Amino acid sequence: MSSPLAVRPDHTGDGRFDHRRSGHRWTGLGVLVLAVTLVAVDATVLSLAIPSITETLRPSGTQLLWIGDAYSFVLAGLLVSMGALSDRLGRKRVLLAGSAAFGAASLLAAYAPGPGWLILARALLGVAGATIMPSTLSLIRALFPDARERATAIGIWGAGATAGAALGPLVGGVLLEHFWWGSVFLLNLPVMVLLLVFGAWLLPESRDPRPGRWDMPSVLLSMTGVIGAVYGIKEFAAHGLASWTTPATFVLGAAALALFVRRQLRLPTPLLEVRLFRDPRFTAAVVSSLISLIGLSGVIFFMSQYLQLVRGYSPLSAGVAELPAFVGSVVGGLLTARLARRAGARRVLTASLLVMGLGIAVLGLIRVDSAYLLIGSSFLALGTAEGVVYTLSSDLVLGTAPADKAGAASAVSETAYELGAALGIALVGSVVTALYAGSLTVPPSTDPALADQAGQSLGGAVQAAATLPGDLAGQLLTSANNAFVHGINIAAWVSAALLLASAAFARHLLRPRNSNDTGTDTTPTAPGLPETHPEPAHH
Repeated sequence: MSSPLAVRPDHTGDGRFDHRRSGHRWTGLGVLVLAVTLVAVDATVLSLAIPSITETLRPSGTQLLWIGDAYSFVLAGLLVSMGALSDRLGRKRVLLAGSAAFGAASLLAAYAPGPGWLILARALLGVAGATIMPSTLSLIRALFPDARERATAIGIWGAGATAGAALGPLVGGVLLEHFWWGSVFLLNLPVMVLLLVFGAWLLPESRDPRPGRWDMPSVLLSMTGVIGAVYGIKEFAAHGLASWTTPATFVLGAAALALFVRRQLRLPTPLLEVRLFRDPRFTAAVVSSLISLIGLSGVIFFMSQYLQLVRGYSPLSAGVAELPAFVGSVVGGLLTARLARRAGARRVLTASLLVMGLGIAVLGLIRVDSAYLLIGSSFLALGTAEGVVYTLSSDLVLGTAPADKAGAASAVSETAYELGAALGIALVGSVVTALYAGSLTVPPSTDPALADQAGQSLGGAVQAAATLPGDLAGQLLTSANNAFVHGINIAAWVSAALLLASAAFARHLLRPRNSNDTGTDTTPTAPGLPETHPEPAHH
């Protein structure tokens, strides 16, 4: 007689939970969306807390930028390594271990006594986050072997990721309205408990059946390359060639990346299958993710300060003001599969990048007293387009990679996303900071120490003005607000130009290709999104 478990629809014959059943697959997807939403929230929730952190910890302008981008720098530097590690050790195991570490690092960040400790805690959060992001996307492939179902699942997952990034400021605003800035990190703890409990129960384990050895030189080269190159670019944008260490760091990073690629081509089981970039769909998806986040993250990072310090919004009001980006990102992510099936990946991705570029260009027109309708419309366009770009590029990446390399391929997609976020804050942030300092006019009678404090950041100017007599304080604040808005305007136009260039590049890479010159279009919309209305060859 058969075992009772054999007839239960939610278990396999040997008593294991059956993750293949439809209901359980979608419940497991809910756990993965919870994980990626939390990591995305943590990337942006800090933006509204920057004024409070500036007042409490008194970081320098450089420390303030590092507080903002240390998380993304480390996350980007480790994603490829952690994605390959999850392929070897098991994606579920790495996801749960990373989740526990994420909770511990959140505690350290919440109670950081100074800016140095907060930068360290943010870096540790990046280490833990690097184990979560690629594991979630690769587990989707294990849960949804059917391409059409997987496309829908990735749409929901992408909506969670982009919505989490947009939701961060709103959640931060609610917490900062009632608690101190460290509360934005304590939010992670109850969510992590839920993730550990339900993840252990609902998620299947999957790994590469032939993983090969773990190549530590490749790990070190990838970390050195990403962090060195990004740091060199960041310092050049902020200070030019004032020090020999800036070009030296960049050259070191670029050389490490070149050696990393060369080593991967020679290894029988590489950490990253760089040959994936031979597929134009893969390359288009990765480049689109990278550039879209470069353009978006830095401007949004400083818009949170604009709303609070220039417009005078409370943290909660500033979070509500950014709500259109949250709504748009959810809608964009959920509509991606339908749009791509109807119009084709090429048209949808190109159009979305164009909309992002135009949406950011609108921010180049804002002034100190601009109507909120202008700002809210820009946020809505940016959020919707980013939801589509992120979801569609993730599906392109996951579908072009072999199933046994899903973790490493997912890591490439997430590396582009997080590297874009880090570069955005670093480069756009450096542009805004440099233009702010160059445009600021300090009243002549201001104490030199206060003048130096005001030149560091807009938050520093607000603090300096609080110690000055009424007339001098008003002059300083007016000049600081105008200088800050000028920096945002120029940064927005530079970001818009990047996005428009990215749209042209994606359109070129995804152009239809003929098979044996017969005129047949052989380029699908996306691996999981079969095209129902192919584009004519002349497009």
